[in-house]
Amino acid sequence: MPLAPAAFPAPPGASVSVGPLDIRMYGLMIGLGVIAAVWLLGRRLVEIGAGTTDDAASIATWGVAGGIVGARLYHVATDWDRFADDLGAIPAIWKGGLGIPGGLLVGIVAGLWVARRRGLVTADVLWAVAPALPLGQAIGRWGNWFNQELFGLTTDLPWGLSVDDAYLPAGAASGTLFHPTFLYESMWNLGLAGVLIVVGRHWGRNGGGLLAVYVAGYGLGRFWVEGLRIDRADELAGLRWNQWVAAAAVVGGVALAVRAHRRASGVVGEDVVPDSDAAPLGHHDDGLGTPPVA
Repeated sequence: MPLAPAAFPAPPGASVSVGPLDIRMYGLMIGLGVIAAVWLLGRRLVEIGAGTTDDAASIATWGVAGGIVGARLYHVATDWDRFADDLGAIPAIWKGGLGIPGGLLVGIVAGLWVARRRGLVTADVLWAVAPALPLGQAIGRWGNWFNQELFGLTTDLPWGLSVDDAYLPAGAASGTLFHPTFLYESMWNLGLAGVLIVVGRHWGRNGGGLLAVYVAGYGLGRFWVEGLRIDRADELAGLRWNQWVAAAAVVGGVALAVRAHRRASGVVGEDVVPDSDAAPLGHHDDGLGTPPVA
């Protein structure tokens, strides 16, 4: 493949020194993503009178902690060969290696647990957090650029990514350009956040349905971006493991979104649910079709 100038050069380094401190850019980008997500979550909770910025901070504290644990465990479980002979590397998250599916699962559960303890309505929290998640991811993905990892196939496109020779795959010539998959996923997530904000305005506070749209939208983007990546990964039937997880997210997310939207519209099959069947005051439906909680 002919070599071409890179629109995205290799980063200046994986860390920055501030006095005696050596700050890893990977962690810094994740931190900035968290700050942006908490800001949007808090703003949306206040907007609908469903909570405060303090509520958002508490939800985020536990959600992020749980998310990091879940993300690392997912990464280790799906790439066990890299850790089987070096168990001490498992907690070294500053070197990269966080599996977003695991982080979302554990983080959302932990965040909702805190929200319920603070007396917040589940549907409102889900509505508020849905676009905040991809916003945080869009920023956090730039940590992969600083780590020079998880890039894609070789390319001669004008936005090709250059990496330092030490990070080149075996057999690649110096100056070879690659698909900047971190950029693709970042842009996809940023667009998804915007879509969710718009959809949320039209659907009302159908939090479960909006979160399901996020799951499906993220899964769709992750599927095609994952197909471009060349980092080592376990495969099943010709697809990377993360692609199977992404495909399941799309199918499950679409199914849940349709169901939640139909329930919110008062439609079950071809029948309209009469007003007498509406949930009594003080009961809240989470939009996923689960029983109301008093």
